[in-house]
Amino acid sequence: MTGSKLGACLLAALLAFGSARAGTLSAWIELTGAAQSLRAIATDACPTAEADGKPLPLSQRSAADQGFPVLSCQAVVPKGTHALTIDGQALKTLPDKIDRIVVLGDTGCRLKGKFVQDCNNPADWPFAAIATQAATEQPDLIIHVGDYYYRETPCPSDRPGCAGSPYGDAWPAWDADFFTPAKPLLGAAPWIMVRGNHEQCGRGGLGWFRFLDAGVEPSTCPAEETPFVVTLGEQHLFVLDSADTEDGSAPAEKVALFHGELQAIQPLDESGSGWILTHRPFWGFTPAGSGEIGESDEMPTNRTEQEAAKGDALGGVQMILSGHVHMFSASDFDGARPAQLIVGNGGDTRDGALPGVQARKVKIAGFAASTAVVEQFGYLVLDRQAEGWDGALKRPDGSVMARCTIRGRSLKCAGP
Repeated sequence: MTGSKLGACLLAALLAFGSARAGTLSAWIELTGAAQSLRAIATDACPTAEADGKPLPLSQRSAADQGFPVLSCQAVVPKGTHALTIDGQALKTLPDKIDRIVVLGDTGCRLKGKFVQDCNNPADWPFAAIATQAATEQPDLIIHVGDYYYRETPCPSDRPGCAGSPYGDAWPAWDADFFTPAKPLLGAAPWIMVRGNHEQCGRGGLGWFRFLDAGVEPSTCPAEETPFVVTLGEQHLFVLDSADTEDGSAPAEKVALFHGELQAIQPLDESGSGWILTHRPFWGFTPAGSGEIGESDEMPTNRTEQEAAKGDALGGVQMILSGHVHMFSASDFDGARPAQLIVGNGGDTRDGALPGVQARKVKIAGFAASTAVVEQFGYLVLDRQAEGWDGALKRPDGSVMARCTIRGRSLKCAGP
């Protein structure tokens, strides 16, 4: 046997041995601002991936424990890697140019006290269908704007639609809410993961820092995610942690924390082509009579973020991309401030949803806005154009509900 053939055989044996030992349950690539981070969840040992024909061993990020009897593993993807596989699964790496982005958010199935969703009914909780359909879009990048974990309390005994559901900040609920339904989409493109308020410490914080936080090492609650920037050519994506901000008030200590996050990105926002990615919208609202279900029935604008941004022109920011409100809405302020786009319709329940695209003229935090609202489950596909981005808001079956254009600070959406 020649040396090259022997080397190839040894590599194949090593990869097969690592995969067989690891029992890889989930794998994805996550952008952290510093690198592409290959992440995996394994049953008994961290696997070895293959990057352009070379072994790429993953190291342990978090050990197994009683609540999470699985390993969290990671490795830095070498720059310039084109072909990456792990346990026989191909993962798409970041291309040189991002031309298509899939955006989704608020994807879990709500079980919290009296707020109960039929997690076993795909019509009532369609995240698995959304993930499967979104994977067919062949995206270059996937952005999740937060709220992955929703199964906080037991399914009531009189609700067969969620019978047997796990709950609590532990592996079974995280797997049911995110990793199993998201599997078709996990390898379709690299992800940017934004922390939502459902990933707060005391809610889903344990799973968040173990699996999805961008840090090299998982933080121990209580903790904030460190802001980071993903640079895609001339486009800067500023990822800010708003999980602990307050929608209806502006506590001084929380204002100071979020103000610090805004200050951290200022040296980079002079390009004029920045988007802020943060779960809670700066300028969100719930339309009257929408029946929005959350921690309250009315979703005010985020007072903490507004106070933190006072005196900051956000001159280099074109758009703020968020979730948190369980609908799709696009608010244009005629250039007076960055546009606010909310994509929070990825799976969590909402009652009284109105059909079609609702065009509204509203006032949000002192500024008039032209707003388009859609209260149906779905996801957003953004396609790069020479002058900006075109968007298609799609149903779980891939049919189009609305079309949008993003041109600088101009954000316009209307029916298809």
